[in-house]
Parts: sequence; structure tokens; C-alpha cells
Amino acid sequence: MIKVHPAKTMYCCALRRSASIFQHRWLVGVHLSAHHSSRPIQTTKQHHDDGRHEQGKHRRFGTTMALTGVFGLLAYKQTLSNDEQHKSRRHSWSLWPTVGAKTNADTTTKRSQRKDFNFIADAVEISAPAVVYLEIRDRQHVDFFTREPLTVSTGSGFIIESDGLILTNAHVVVSKPHTMVTVKLPDGRTFPGYVEHVDPASDLATVRVHCNNLPTMKLGQSADLRTGEWVVALGSPLALNNTVTAGVISTTQRPSQELGLRGKDINYIQTDAAITFGNSGGPLVNLDGEAIGINSMKVTPGISFAIPIDHAKEFLRKINESPAGTDRRAAGDAHTYRRYIGITMLTLTPEILSELQQRNHKFPPSVRGGVLVWKVIQGSPAYSGGLQPGDIITHINGKEIKNSSDVYELLLEQDKKLSISIYRGQQLTTVHVFPEDTTA
Repeated sequence: MIKVHPAKTMYCCALRRSASIFQHRWLVGVHLSAHHSSRPIQTTKQHHDDGRHEQGKHRRFGTTMALTGVFGLLAYKQTLSNDEQHKSRRHSWSLWPTVGAKTNADTTTKRSQRKDFNFIADAVEISAPAVVYLEIRDRQHVDFFTREPLTVSTGSGFIIESDGLILTNAHVVVSKPHTMVTVKLPDGRTFPGYVEHVDPASDLATVRVHCNNLPTMKLGQSADLRTGEWVVALGSPLALNNTVTAGVISTTQRPSQELGLRGKDINYIQTDAAITFGNSGGPLVNLDGEAIGINSMKVTPGISFAIPIDHAKEFLRKINESPAGTDRRAAGDAHTYRRYIGITMLTLTPEILSELQQRNHKFPPSVRGGVLVWKVIQGSPAYSGGLQPGDIITHINGKEIKNSSDVYELLLEQDKKLSISIYRGQQLTTVHVFPEDTTA
């Protein structure tokens, strides 16, 4: 705000008043001149009297202008005097306050909103260096052109120890027998991975690579998570490294019984962050860049699940407490493969059916139960038979399927062919799958 001196204000007012008086007088003179020019011819005497009258008017006008100039000059001198006194007083008193106009140079530079509000990018910057890409290859089948083992599945994991220990899902690394694991680091280096521990009940596994000084991810806590909290899912879907999706936590504890998962006792984290098949095993991180879950499965866009990190900590604690020299694959070998078709299933409980019907207007209205296929292993019998992710299995060999346990029971039988009735979108169709006997 600019402060104007009172004397300068007086001077400006005097000048404006003088200009106003001058303008008024000039307009009066012009009006009178115009009026007189239109008057008829007068006598000599009348003309003489009028001349003296006009001279009196001009004399008064000149006097007014002179007085206006004198007053203006006096006001200007008074302004100069006051300015000199103000300057001397300001120099004599060091604490005299100064007033000045605020200019652009005085303002601070505006802070970038990208740095203030890109909290997702901040979390990714912390956690992404520890995320790895896992490729699972079948040693019994080779590519026709390269003669390399055929890639049957992909997944993700994250490094939890700098000497090469990686945490991931069990279904990522043991989804098919006779497989080998290849680990690709974010810097492009590739190492063979060795599966050390597998726990099918918790769907967790550890893989190790022979490399040191690797970046690690800090493990957070899942017990204090809140519904609506921002989370970020990282992984490598479709072999695309470090793919990032974000969302919020929909439910902090979704019991595995509600999902119809067989042999599991886990309260899953439900999130609307997109988790695709390649994201499985990757971390679900909070805004501090800490892993608070392990991405596990996607039901439909907006409905995905992750294993709480507190559950994974318990799994790691049991590993560390196991006696030295024991078979580190013992937990994984406890899971017996009888007949194999190569799918990962999810029971359609009433709660999941309700959410699917709300989110997907193409969901078949006649479906009241069954099993959702959310992953198909490439090269597996189910893949060869034509099953696809998103298919809903309602019957196998004429028997109604109500949950995933019904499918496992049918695999114990010795039927060589499974006629599977499925809904794909709103179309009902049948595919034929020939299970593999993995006990031979």
C-alpha cells in the first residue's frame, strides 16, 4: 500500500481546483462570445457600454487565475519543506518506521505443487528399486524357435534382505511342476532364482538369488491400516517392469472363508488398486514406501486382494526359527499335486457375487454360485483346453460346482476328460480339459 504525504494531497487538490475554475471560466467566455456574435447590430453607445462590461469580466477572470497560481505555488513550496523535514527526521531516528509499496521482487517464489502433492510418486521412488520380475519356465517344454524352456507364468516379488532374499506368492513359483525361476532386477541384471521356502496355506514363498548389496524394502505394519487409506501396488504385469497402480483400502480384513479359499486362514486386505496377474507377489505399499501387503489376486476391476504383511512376518519368523540343516522345501513338499489343470480359483460367495453384479453390468444375472477362474497357467491343460481368466465354472461333468473344494474333489477322481460348463460374459459354453497326472 502506497502512503501519500498530506502536503502533496493539498497541492494536487489545489491544482485540480484551479483547473476546474479555469475550465468553468473558459466555458463561460466561449458561451458569452457565441451568444454575443448572434446579437443584432447595436448603436455606438451601446457598443461602448458593452465593451466596458466585457473588459471588467476579463479583468476578473485574470485576477482569479493569478490568485490560483499563487496558491498553487505556496502549496508546492510547503510540500517541499515538509519532505525535507521528513527526510531529516528519518535520518535522525533510526527506529522510524518506513512505508513502501509492495512489488513483485518482494514476494517469495511460489512452491511447485508437483513437489507438494505428488505423494504417490514419492512412495514409488522409495519402494520401486526393491521390486523384481519373476519368470517361471517349464523345463519339460521348450520353445520351438529358441529351444529355451517355455515361459508358463510371470510374477513379481520384492527384496527383503540385501543378500538376495525375495518374498513372493507361493502360487507364483509353484504353480506348475518341473519349473525353474528366473529373477530380473530393476537394473536389468538377470539371475537364476532358487525357491527356498513355500507355504501353500498362507500362499507365501521365498526365493534367493546369489547377489549382495541389493536394495531392500522396509516392512511396515498392517494391523493399524484404515479403510480409505491410500496404497500403491507395484509389480511387473505382462513382463512390464515397475508398473504402478494406486487406490485406497476398501476393507482391512476380508476373511478367506468369505472368498471360498481352501485351506487358508488369512484376513486379506481388499483394495481398488488394480492388481493384474503379473502383479502377484509384488508389494502393496503405503505412502511411506513401506510394504504393508503382498499382492495376491484380482477378482474384477476394483476388487483385488493382498496378504497382510503381518502375516508374512509370521511366515518369515518361522523360517528363521527352523533348525539349521533341515530341508528348506519341506513346507512346499507337503502340498501334494495329484492331478493338475493349471488354474487358480476363487469361490463366488454371496458377498463377491453382490460386488461383481454392482461393478459389472455384463455379469450374467442367472449365476447364483460357482467358481471364478482368475489365473490360467500358460501351457497348462486348462490353457490348452481354452479356459480364460474371468470364466465362471458352474458344472464339471454334469456336477454342480458350488466352491473350489468341489473342483479339488473331482481332480482326485481318475476321469481323463473334464467337461467344464462356463459362463464367459453372458454366454454359456463348454470346454474340455485333460488333467495331467503329476504323481508319476
